[in-house]
Amino acid sequence: MAIIRCINIHPNAEMTVDEFKAWLLRFDSDHDGRISREELQDAFRSMRVWFAWWKARQGMEEADSDRSGSIDNAKEMEKLVQYAQQRLHMKISKNNVW
Repeated sequence: MAIIRCINIHPNAEMTVDEFKAWLLRFDSDHDGRISREELQDAFRSMRVWFAWWKARQGMEEADSDRSGSIDNAKEMEKLVQYAQQRLHMKISKNNVW
């Protein structure tokens, strides 16, 4: 995990799903492996997204299927990736399988 956190990822560039997850986990301030609405808001602010608080709330509503208040499983992360692609126009591609 420490290696992934050292990689410098710019969210406006094209990235893979794994790179997106690694970038997002940089904002996991309590290091519990889950992304809360506040942490998602911090991630969006780092991209200089307008109305980051609103877009974080909207992203949580779309992705947090169990309404736990955090993105905490693979299915929810997949929904968050879709949200980022569609609503934030992030370029996230599937992971390369060699």
